[in-house]
Amino acid sequence: MNVSDFDYELPESFIAQTPLEPRDSSKLMVLDRQTSKIEHHIFRDVVEYLDPGDVMVLNNTRVIPARLHAVKTQTGGAVEILLLRPLEDHQWLALVGGRRVDAGVELQFPGSIVTARVVENLDESERVIAFSQSVNDLLLEQGDTPLPPYIHTHLEDAERYQTIYSREEGSAAAPTAGLHFTGDLLIALRQKGVQLAYCTLHIGLDTFLPVRADQVENHHIHTERAVLTAENARIINDAKLAGGRVVAVGTTSARTLETAGILSAGGDPARPFEQPEACPWRPVIAVNTDTALFIYPGYRWRVVDAFITNFHLPRSTLLMMISAFAGRKQILKAYEEAKQQHYRFFSFGDAMLIR
Repeated sequence: MNVSDFDYELPESFIAQTPLEPRDSSKLMVLDRQTSKIEHHIFRDVVEYLDPGDVMVLNNTRVIPARLHAVKTQTGGAVEILLLRPLEDHQWLALVGGRRVDAGVELQFPGSIVTARVVENLDESERVIAFSQSVNDLLLEQGDTPLPPYIHTHLEDAERYQTIYSREEGSAAAPTAGLHFTGDLLIALRQKGVQLAYCTLHIGLDTFLPVRADQVENHHIHTERAVLTAENARIINDAKLAGGRVVAVGTTSARTLETAGILSAGGDPARPFEQPEACPWRPVIAVNTDTALFIYPGYRWRVVDAFITNFHLPRSTLLMMISAFAGRKQILKAYEEAKQQHYRFFSFGDAMLIR
């Protein structure tokens, strides 16, 4: 399968630079994947398309101020660090910007007693960095919220790049499908009888790196930590057994749910296509694990019945995932209609409900 099959043309003017107010005033495209019917609404109208007994699963990760500016101890050269994931002993997986930031380079943070050292070169700009102590205070004092590179407008309120239900700190990017929800909208969903469940997936490296392989199957996806508690697994299982649908809010929630489904069936998320022809649903299990699940067309879905998502970058793994859910041609056709209807794309853009 060619990566180029997931390409589409998008003029820069379609890329949303700022979030709308209120959050739930974004446009909502509703795509019926069985009939190919498309409807256009405002996001708060999503309540009309959910039924009592459905369960909506939201990712409660919280973005940390993970972008730091350092200097090389020996030369004073500038270095930019984007923390992606904590490891052990104050070590972090990170992306670095700067000249010759290789293993052995010592780093300082002006105005702080914290120092760091690059201990391992990984792929391209990926590094393992060891800090002299916990970075919590350093992030509070000097860290910046890392907005995606296609957003060029300064964000006045950093909380607008957080979901209103964010709780668990550790993400390098926001689960942007969740940015559309307001407190009133969550209350309206509960009043209709829609259950809410939460998972945690801290978004990491693949949000920032393009797919460089020519063939989809040759792309190496990086691992992210996926957590689904026993209580939230019970909420999901009870709803499903009672006939409700599992509605994933965002690709990160979907990745967590499908990881739990594969593990429940005794499979390996790193080899998701090694599965039987028939994939009957079975109760999901609680998970707290690294997942390398890469979903693209041909994948057999175990858990997710409906999907709320934003409009994704061309050639991205996220576009591949929703193409696996609704069909590549159907998704690309919907994207063309979104352009005709002047939808806003990417992180601060509009949303889709695929059902």
